[in-house]
Amino acid sequence: MGQTILLNGMVLSAMPIGDYDKRLVVLTRERGKITVFARGARRPNSSLLAATNPFAFGEFELFEGKTAYNVCKITVKNYFRELTEDIERAYYGFYFLELADYYAVENVEAKDMCNLLYISLRALMKPAVENPLIRRVYELRMLVLAGEYPDVFGCVSCHTKEDLGFFHVKRGGMLCRACGALYGGIPVDASTLYTLQYIMTSPLEKLYSFQVTKEVLSCLEWIMNEYMSRYIDRIFHSLELLDMLLQ
Repeated sequence: MGQTILLNGMVLSAMPIGDYDKRLVVLTRERGKITVFARGARRPNSSLLAATNPFAFGEFELFEGKTAYNVCKITVKNYFRELTEDIERAYYGFYFLELADYYAVENVEAKDMCNLLYISLRALMKPAVENPLIRRVYELRMLVLAGEYPDVFGCVSCHTKEDLGFFHVKRGGMLCRACGALYGGIPVDASTLYTLQYIMTSPLEKLYSFQVTKEVLSCLEWIMNEYMSRYIDRIFHSLELLDMLLQ
């Protein structure tokens, strides 16, 4: 084999291959989503046993093949073990991995997406922000990175930036009160509108530094549920399990 390459990222999923190997999907900062084969990773004495599990974040030393990569060495910086110790946080975490897998593009730089995933998983391990809010922040910011986000800074009908008061799912964003009276939509108060705008524009380091009222969270949840169900064509199995758990 030729020279190895070093990529930084996180294991999104792992699948057993043969008797002892694993096939990984890894989100990397440098090359986006890649497929990685870890030979012998399922052997009891393998140095790759823990490093090839979902959530493992670190430096991947790889041999580059024609269609996939092969592991030479993995230096793990964070296993996110705390997530696996709480079933609710674990399901949230697996959902975050699934959503990243859905939006990540193969062999296209994904520094911002990787950073968003990392800080969102870190937020799940802290009591400062409630998990339902973390989920909605992560979802909306992921839509921003994917370029599929709603317009919440102006009326999607008449384009005014004043007196925004309704969210219209089919039209893809906010309506002013005059257009809302014509086309309908869910009423959105000033606090919810500010929250949407803040999530979409704030620096990553400040993304999980706020709380909202139950009313704002409820409106935010409705908007995200309706918007994502219309524009995403995948069923996330971890989210189904999470919803069952929280019922």
